Amino acid sequence: MKLVICGDMSITEGSYKSFDEIDPKTAFNDVLGVFAQGDRVIVNLECALTESENRIPKKGPNLKGPKNSADTLKAAGVTDCTLSNNHIYDFGREGLKDTLEQLDRVGLKYTGIGKNYEDSRKDHTIVIDGITVTIVNVCEHEYTYATDIREGARPFDEFETMDDIRRAKASADYVIVVYHGGKEYCRYPSPRLYKACHEMVKCGADVVLCQHSHIIGVYEKFEGAHILYGQGNFHFVKYMNKDFWQEGLIALLDITREGIDIEFTPVKAMEEGIRLANAEEKARIMSDLWERSESLRDGTWINGWREFVATVESNYKKHAGFTLESTSDEYQMFAHYLDCEAHTDIWRELFKTWNHTNELD
Repeated sequence: MKLVICGDMSITEGSYKSFDEIDPKTAFNDVLGVFAQGDRVIVNLECALTESENRIPKKGPNLKGPKNSADTLKAAGVTDCTLSNNHIYDFGREGLKDTLEQLDRVGLKYTGIGKNYEDSRKDHTIVIDGITVTIVNVCEHEYTYATDIREGARPFDEFETMDDIRRAKASADYVIVVYHGGKEYCRYPSPRLYKACHEMVKCGADVVLCQHSHIIGVYEKFEGAHILYGQGNFHFVKYMNKDFWQEGLIALLDITREGIDIEFTPVKAMEEGIRLANAEEKARIMSDLWERSESLRDGTWINGWREFVATVESNYKKHAGFTLESTSDEYQMFAHYLDCEAHTDIWRELFKTWNHTNELD
């Protein structure tokens, strides 16, 4: 079994035309050749496919693309979509309904979504040549996640997600976790995410792919399993003028009864679509990945995390103090920081209690 698993993908102003006109060649260029190698091609669809203008209140952008995007993905060779992310519910019930209708219309399978929290916990199982692979797709708590009484994305739960992985492993040969979380623009995991990914492996995950950070991070092989902390963007063209934003990794999984081999193929964003990285770009991207990943062996990755936290310290401290005159909007930012695991990771690094220094020399 060969699986092609891609990172964050959203339709942008630059790519809108190619997706609306069902032009997979412009949208994906030579990446189509990589798709052709897979038995299944999986992308993280990080936007609604809708014409709705009913944006949900949230911090950050509300992302959507044309309904024909489903046709473009199908024509390109995509077979499955992971939907558990922080933008799939950006246009509420109407936007989600439209999205699922379009995916169903063209026959694209999907996972990571549900009518409520319990319903969202359904896993996605693939069986090819007698090998069973189950995908557990979860996201951190950031606006679009399902609740006990409302539809949405499948949220990560530090207890129940571990139970879900154990349950999946009991009936599948392999378990792949697609985890939408981690701090945006940070190449290193937080201490919490590092421990969580290790625990997922101990519970039965054979591959853990962390998305959402929009930047290529670090990789390790832990207890025989593959963990990638940051897959980078797959298809998010002309959205942010940052070099790291234009790069990402496609994960190529060769799955046999003997185990899973993983390779990474770098992609680059262009004006309207994406392409494979050329030889020079690929050498640089992969060399940087392996060099950074050495920090997981010697423990120095924590320095990379702390250095990143220092760069955002002022923004977080700005929202830490309130007065009686503070606005409801200011309270919402604070509430958002408390709700979402990636932001809470920053809080915990910046605002340590006296317990961390009591009785220390």
